[in-house]
Amino acid sequence: MAEVTAADVKKLREKTGAGMMECKIALVAGGGDFAAAEKILKEKGLAAVEKRAGKAANEGKIFITAVQARAVLAEIASETDFVARSPDFTGLGTALTERALEKGYSQPNEELNGMVTELATKIRENMTLKRLRAVEAAPNEYLTHYIHGDGAIGVVVKIASDKPEIFTNGEFKSFAFNLALHIAAFNPLVLSRDKVEPAWLREQENIFRKQMEGDDSFKDKPAAVTENILKGKVNKFLKEICLLDQGYVKDEKISVARALEEEGKKTGAKLSISDYVYYKVGSGDA
Repeated sequence: MAEVTAADVKKLREKTGAGMMECKIALVAGGGDFAAAEKILKEKGLAAVEKRAGKAANEGKIFITAVQARAVLAEIASETDFVARSPDFTGLGTALTERALEKGYSQPNEELNGMVTELATKIRENMTLKRLRAVEAAPNEYLTHYIHGDGAIGVVVKIASDKPEIFTNGEFKSFAFNLALHIAAFNPLVLSRDKVEPAWLREQENIFRKQMEGDDSFKDKPAAVTENILKGKVNKFLKEICLLDQGYVKDEKISVARALEEEGKKTGAKLSISDYVYYKVGSGDA
């Protein structure tokens, strides 16, 4: 058996992140062979992670990697905020979204999950690739993205224009970024009213109706008046959940739809939001 030196232990520790004593034991068990020792450490780490599989992974980060016509968002969950803020975890998120972008992945798969497992076995904490999504832009569409805070929220917005040449305009880019910032701040449930599921909207309307029926202040009002008040409540609700109806983050006196119209006039182009994605840590599953 080859002699295990302090230098060997140090080298294995730097590669795997395991403790000095663990590295020495693994090298001895592996007969001084680095590959065998590394395998031993990985197996121990995986076993430790499996034991922690029941531990809730409610912390984590949103990661986004984007090029001009494609973006990938991912949520990677961890047990603790301490791990989520570590350089290793941040490096994993960046590498994972870059790999997904490079290979055209649009959902979690064995390769990406394997990247997460590799770090989990190294630091012995339960972590999961909860969800991943790719967004692609057509030639007449522009992608921009925004990460809020230290990765708590991530947004990608896709904006269409009849004049794609404006996509290089600095003022337009700033406006597009502000739309992403708006979505991060207000979390609209849908893009526009025509995207609201009719059955779901009827459920919300019935909730408002029952609330009014239980309110004594509405008992003596004519049916026509209460119906108008109900319509007003539903309309207010739609303004709160529909992106295009929300008050624009940079000027809440105007709607997002109006802000798009005004920006279009400035650039001489017709603008519209094709789609957007909003990810918040802990708010979705894979």
